[in-house]
Amino acid sequence: MWFWFSIIALICWSGSDLFSKIGCADAKDKYSHFKMVTAVGVVMGIHAFYEIFVSGVEFDMTAMLRYLPVSLLYIGSMTLGYIGLRYIELSISSPICNSSGALVALLCIITGDILAVPQYIAIALVCVGVVGLGFVEMSEDEDLRKKRQDKANYKYSKSALAIILPLLYCLLDALGTFADSLVLETLDEDVANVAYELTFLVCGIASFIYVKFIKKQKYLPKKEGPKYVGALFETAGQFAYIYAIGDEAHVAMAAPIISAYCAASVLWGRIFLKEKLSWKHYAMILVAVAGIVVLGLYDA
Repeated sequence: MWFWFSIIALICWSGSDLFSKIGCADAKDKYSHFKMVTAVGVVMGIHAFYEIFVSGVEFDMTAMLRYLPVSLLYIGSMTLGYIGLRYIELSISSPICNSSGALVALLCIITGDILAVPQYIAIALVCVGVVGLGFVEMSEDEDLRKKRQDKANYKYSKSALAIILPLLYCLLDALGTFADSLVLETLDEDVANVAYELTFLVCGIASFIYVKFIKKQKYLPKKEGPKYVGALFETAGQFAYIYAIGDEAHVAMAAPIISAYCAASVLWGRIFLKEKLSWKHYAMILVAVAGIVVLGLYDA
């Protein structure tokens, strides 16, 4: 079953990318990222209550406070990612965001860990791919950009935010993962996951209050639908990931399959969003994805 759970995680997380993109792509909606946080918070909150009252996870508020710094790093990174989706193609954003594993590896090296040679090569590949993507994106001729975006569902102009926001996501997510590894030495994984989901719920409620009652913005069901679909995919992907990685006999094969979900996101962007990149974009994405897959293999 590990293989099918791995495929489900890959499909769900890439699906979350796609529907989050659709839900946050409207450049005129300045609060779409807050609305997305609300959607994810609601879905994760429901799952957290299921874990507590049905699955029997023993949870108390002290665990939520202990895990709070990690939760805020993860939630902060996702919020920045949602903002970034207004400025750049999903096909470029997803590989950059998913490169956080390379930063985690670098943090481990800084703190004294010794890695295998292929891991160093993988880190180099990810760095080359991400830096290359940024260079290609910022140096692209504006006429060529308009031409390749001619049939795309969404149009973008050259913007530093387009690259900065996914990079900030990558940084915060890496810090969250690194902090996560330290906190989980003294905290049960199921309890930590519930703490994270409940914190997301609180942030979602706060976002709803801010948008609805302070900024007086409307919630239109037609526009909010994709956000909740994305949130469902995000939560389902996390569920499948736990079971896929939980099969210790096959974790070395499951990890690289799951870590390649950003490649599926690029595919969905091409099929459903009509995103068409230059060959230079795709070359850099391929380099980054190769590094991510190798890191996923060794992370197992």
